[in-house]
Amino acid sequence: MQAAIKKTKITPQKAVLKSIFHKAEAEYREIEEMFALLGWSDLPGEMKLVIEEDVKGYVDELKGQYCTSSEWVQRRRESVDFWVNSYLDGICDKNTAIDSLRIKKL
Repeated sequence: MQAAIKKTKITPQKAVLKSIFHKAEAEYREIEEMFALLGWSDLPGEMKLVIEEDVKGYVDELKGQYCTSSEWVQRRRESVDFWVNSYLDGICDKNTAIDSLRIKKL
């Protein structure tokens, strides 16, 4: 007796969703790798979300996609480094670091 094999048809919508999922998954792995390289793997998820765009900027710049000499970007990086390391060193608590890292909208 031969078992019937059901083949699922991949619709264009499913293909697009699958592509988006794979791209997001690859980006997530890349960012997590950068957190690890920076020694920031143990940061709480909420803090990682607040500085995720900064870490993406680090990745993009290291890939040579752009180079910034913006004073604002440099100050933001110094601030991120200061508050993350202050949290990791136990100088401040998580909420203080997160509140300080959040970009306030005007």
